[in-house]
Amino acid sequence: MDSLRGRLLLASPALLDPNFHRTVILVAEHTGTGAMGLVLNRPADATVGEAVPGLAGIVESDAAVHVGGPVAADAVVVLAEFDDHSLAGAMLDGDLGFLAGATEDLDALAAGVRRARVFAGHAGWGPGQLEAELEEESWIVEAPLSDEIFTAQPEALWADVLRRKGREYALLATMPPDPSLN
Repeated sequence: MDSLRGRLLLASPALLDPNFHRTVILVAEHTGTGAMGLVLNRPADATVGEAVPGLAGIVESDAAVHVGGPVAADAVVVLAEFDDHSLAGAMLDGDLGFLAGATEDLDALAAGVRRARVFAGHAGWGPGQLEAELEEESWIVEAPLSDEIFTAQPEALWADVLRRKGREYALLATMPPDPSLN
């Protein structure tokens, strides 16, 4: 299977794990040894200023921290669009990448980043696990638009991407969260 790095995974109704109900995940890495991604549409109640005040110069202090996934929930991951790629710890695609762990010059970093989002934790899959879930039709794969990655309305992202994908996916976007209550 080709790498899904840089693609979106949208949870299908076949995916029953409550950790991923109606999630949209940006795949950050996908190799033969597994995969890692960030849930884009789960803002937490905590703000950057409350949870990681040291990042307030890069991300607005009142911006929500996002729940990146159930793995390493106490670890901070910062996804950003970089004007200066040399400031990134790792690049994902185009100008999208991750901040390095420790940064001494926050002013230079803030000047080299257009926008950023802070995540607590990430989603992870072991070898072959994501491929098996794709065969079970647990995920719908789609290319992202940059505005979707940093959307101001993350709660609407799952339905928005499905509508953009069109046809039967647009119909799926209208399905209530619990069809049994319909």
